[in-house]
Amino acid sequence: MRVLITGICGFAGSTIAKRWIETVPGLTVYGIDSFIRQGSELNREGLVKLGVKIFHGDIRSQSDMDALPPVDWVIDAAANPSVLAGVDGQMSSRELLEHNLFGTVNILEYCKRHNAGFILLSTSRVYSITALSGINVETTGDAFLLDTSQPMPQGLSASGVSESFITSPPLSLYGSAKLASETLALEYGDAFGFPVWINRCGVLAGAGQFGRADQGIFAYWINAYIRRYPLTYIGFGGKGHQVRDCLHAGDLVPLLVKQTAPGASAPTRTVNLGGGTTNAISLAGLSAWCAERFGPHTVAAKAETRRFDIPWMVMDSALAGSVWGWQPETPLPAILEEIALHAEAHPDWLEISGAR
Repeated sequence: MRVLITGICGFAGSTIAKRWIETVPGLTVYGIDSFIRQGSELNREGLVKLGVKIFHGDIRSQSDMDALPPVDWVIDAAANPSVLAGVDGQMSSRELLEHNLFGTVNILEYCKRHNAGFILLSTSRVYSITALSGINVETTGDAFLLDTSQPMPQGLSASGVSESFITSPPLSLYGSAKLASETLALEYGDAFGFPVWINRCGVLAGAGQFGRADQGIFAYWINAYIRRYPLTYIGFGGKGHQVRDCLHAGDLVPLLVKQTAPGASAPTRTVNLGGGTTNAISLAGLSAWCAERFGPHTVAAKAETRRFDIPWMVMDSALAGSVWGWQPETPLPAILEEIALHAEAHPDWLEISGAR
């Protein structure tokens, strides 16, 4: 089988490629990457040693896509993954859409031309910020906990946010571009007869992630903490009680293997993939883990909540479990320790990844 991974030298793309090659002997992997993301060049050599053919190109360019060889499946891991993209002054709104939506159209045209299956790595940010911000939470220890005694909207339970949760705007430009990409992918697949799967991923994490405060928060926090760089709890009273779950990027591979198997079918095309409640932690909890691992470090506080901040977001992946028999494999402590070991071995990682 021949697979093309877009954004292959990013964290998700490179991790998936390496794990997939280890898992499936004889797999042929191609990749395309623009190397815009600082640090991504470092992943090229290791992938090439594994036999991956990497094309230096940009999914925003149709001619770059036209130059790629035909494959059986495309895994779209190319995106600007920041919820602040397009509104924070670092990137224009048009550039964000060119990366995360217009680029998807070029990939879908490629799939149409070669009759290749398409798997979109989407995001939990397709769910409504207004609805997520209004979730009732209570404080338990150093973290927010979902208040299940109150009426909850459709798609929300003690297990987290499911696929039926509200996807009405506002989502952020990033989330809206991803939701639009999902719709286009499903339409292309139906119109032109190629298989499409939508995998809505929660916070991906693991060693080698390019940690920044607006993306890759687990890698950023641990790398900054170990070096005693300034850290700040922002919003919700400045306590660090906001909670997210994390998923090791390599844990996506068992599902990708099933989704790309000949004749694979399922009653739904879209599933959540997250670490769930067992892999959820607050920022304050992450600091406590760091303090035990590295020693004390003071974290500053800024009480004001920002526009896109949410108090509690945990992905409910039960549907992926019932449809595909999938569940996260790597427990939270193992993910954090993996990041910590990488941080200790690469003292300049935040500079390499452009976080400082």
